[in-house]
Amino acid sequence: MPAQPEGGPAPRTGALPEEAAARAGAETFSAYVHVPYCRVRCGYCDFNTYTAEELGPGANREDYREQLGREIALSRRVLADTALASRPFDTVFFGGGTPTLLPAETLAGVLEDLRAGFGLAADAEVTTEANPDSVDAAYFRTLRSAGFTRVSLGMQSAVPHVLDVLDRTHDPARIGGVVAAAKEAGLQVSLDLIYGTPGESLADWRTSLEAVLAHRPDHVSAYSLIVEPGTRMGAQVRRGELPMPAEDDLADKYELADALLGEAGLQWYEVSNFATAPGSRCRHNLAYWRGADWWGYGPGAHSHIGGVRWWNAKHPRAWAGRLEQEASPAVGREVLDADTRALEEIMLALRVDGEYPLARLADSARPVIARLLAEGLLGAETVRTGRIHLTLRGRLLADGIVRELADHLR
Repeated sequence: MPAQPEGGPAPRTGALPEEAAARAGAETFSAYVHVPYCRVRCGYCDFNTYTAEELGPGANREDYREQLGREIALSRRVLADTALASRPFDTVFFGGGTPTLLPAETLAGVLEDLRAGFGLAADAEVTTEANPDSVDAAYFRTLRSAGFTRVSLGMQSAVPHVLDVLDRTHDPARIGGVVAAAKEAGLQVSLDLIYGTPGESLADWRTSLEAVLAHRPDHVSAYSLIVEPGTRMGAQVRRGELPMPAEDDLADKYELADALLGEAGLQWYEVSNFATAPGSRCRHNLAYWRGADWWGYGPGAHSHIGGVRWWNAKHPRAWAGRLEQEASPAVGREVLDADTRALEEIMLALRVDGEYPLARLADSARPVIARLLAEGLLGAETVRTGRIHLTLRGRLLADGIVRELADHLR
């Protein structure tokens, strides 16, 4: 598992610094719920996940809702004197792990607990991630009746040998029926893909994209594979058993995704995300990219309120143990100064189409913007709207553009 970020100690009470409490509530308010359970751990994954065999007493799934309820109560106490105390959640996202390894009634119950604690906005977006082999029509109906609005299905690929390398266990032939069941229940559907898996050809990737389009999702996330140290795949690459994904191959696959998804009416709005319409965009992820406030519930979850970021104990038993002692499960935090907040804003917002205003750059950025326009990395609408719009080539070089412009913040 990856190490937690560096930072200072978190107070036992979870109390926020005064300046953070004063800033809280300026934007939207979101909840992230981390469900750490998986049937198997995929070789490429470095998320905070555990199989049943790794967990003993004090960390079982049956107690999860009760344990989470303690953290919801803690968040109510911590935020009692802030603007968030009377603000309902605009978005809720259940991630993992595999949230849908829990019974649908448990997820519905957790959502009800969040509703009782803070309320849900009338148009709240409520999403759960799901593995295709852990859900069915009845499961989706229960979620929808509880207030869920979206499901994000971990399809990853439509090609069996690619799924094998990723250690994914679902049958790709099952995706169509699962998507249909989710839509019939009234849920929006996002399909998640990974490209660049060792052994995946460009033809394989085209097959996956065409399969996605045949299912007519509302939203598609297409992420390049990152080989993380400490994972089983990372060890395989280090030993030479699998090749490291090549940058040119990743670029070719991204360009193919942009072309095929765009032709089918799925337009990019963030470098790795495509939607059929503005109403199909993932508002929860947009809250992250906009630096809004969110409370992360569950083992290893991260939170950000008013410019303070903290992270919970990673192991489910350690997380639950702290809550049983009526202590915050946070094991570290950092207070972001103004310069750090400005740097993180451009790192995140620039990836969203038309999100970052040119006015937040110093005058010294003007020649840089002019050069990026001349090189075809920024679209002409950047000048018309006063906001940064990356071209396709610009998206491929987004990290470099961020590094250049970060030297010219006001």
